[in-house]
Amino acid sequence: MVTLTRPEGSAPEDFAELLAPSRRSFAALVAAGYAAAATAADAAAIATPATGLVIDSVTMADGLPGYVARPAGKARHGAVIVVNEVFGLHEYIRDICRRFARAGYVAIAPEFFHRNDPDRTLATSTDFPYILKIVGAAKNEQVMGDVGTTLDWLGKQAFVDPRHIGITGFCWGGNVVWMAAARFPALRAGAAWYGRLAPPKPGAPVTEVRKYPLEIVGELKAPVLGLYGALDKGIPVADVEAMQAALKASANPAARASSITLYPQADHGFHADYRASYNAADATDGWRRLLAHFKAHGVG
Repeated sequence: MVTLTRPEGSAPEDFAELLAPSRRSFAALVAAGYAAAATAADAAAIATPATGLVIDSVTMADGLPGYVARPAGKARHGAVIVVNEVFGLHEYIRDICRRFARAGYVAIAPEFFHRNDPDRTLATSTDFPYILKIVGAAKNEQVMGDVGTTLDWLGKQAFVDPRHIGITGFCWGGNVVWMAAARFPALRAGAAWYGRLAPPKPGAPVTEVRKYPLEIVGELKAPVLGLYGALDKGIPVADVEAMQAALKASANPAARASSITLYPQADHGFHADYRASYNAADATDGWRRLLAHFKAHGVG
């Protein structure tokens, strides 16, 4: 098991210590579809039942696959786009969709990395250079295009109320949330779990020239709730504080309606219940804040 320490995956210097997980625990979680590269030896991952829900695998325009969980019945519901970590659409992300469905939402998790990982090996891989290569190939414009495709698909479903759509994402997906909130007026709100806020520091690997959340505060079209950990080695507290200040100082109403909660004892990945970084108290509080934020801004 490699401890994930950064929002786009660990850097080479983070691989110095490989922790040896319990074979039984590790094998069971990997067999259930959790990310092999970050599974903790003592993880007790949350398993949300699918009873009373409709679960489906769909293919949207341009061949974009997605996992859908929604309440049974013919009623129309608000929807949430769930954006994955660097490990793709694995069991933790599917479980997040089921949690939203049990809360009354239609939840869809697109497979953003499917073009370069057609056999869906990302979640079961422990080869971090391979993982980072796949993730690095998904450029911002491609990802934003996939978010747009997902929004179009949701707007055509009889069980979705397209006036009430939000987005949330974790790690790599947290950054996607900020960027999508600045791109798509159809989104009513976003919740970003420890997504990168600022450009990589000088000397860090750069896979593309693009803007980052700190640079697009004035373009936000939907308010975003940021959920961050003060112990995160990849997202400095200084970046979080700079983002908080930029949101507060902005004349943009969506930015001023945004906020960031910084948990003093939380590390990167504190919501991921299958990893050693899981912090149950802060994960529970963040989920409560997310649901309240969505409700306050018309998602659902």
